[in-house]
Amino acid sequence: MAKITDDQVERVREIVASVPAGKVTTYGDVAAAAGLSSPRIVGWIMRTDSADLPWHRVISAAGTPAPHLRDRQLENLRAEGVPVFDGRVDMKVARADLA
Repeated sequence: MAKITDDQVERVREIVASVPAGKVTTYGDVAAAAGLSSPRIVGWIMRTDSADLPWHRVISAAGTPAPHLRDRQLENLRAEGVPVFDGRVDMKVARADLA
């Protein structure tokens, strides 16, 4: 993986922190907003530095949670009023506008 700078990490953290309760964003949306080349970079940052962030609001573009966090992530999202059907977030309703 390419070297990730502290500025990139902080930008991702700022973006994730800005997602309001009741909304979600995708790894790709965060990558685009942060000027990163890949959603995978966002995933790496989230795995290593997101304990104090609303990590549960970042999901795949398909509207599905991280497999290893599925139950906890969906529980957190439902508690915020995010519409979830059959384990998938309704992206048309819940996707945050990061612009």
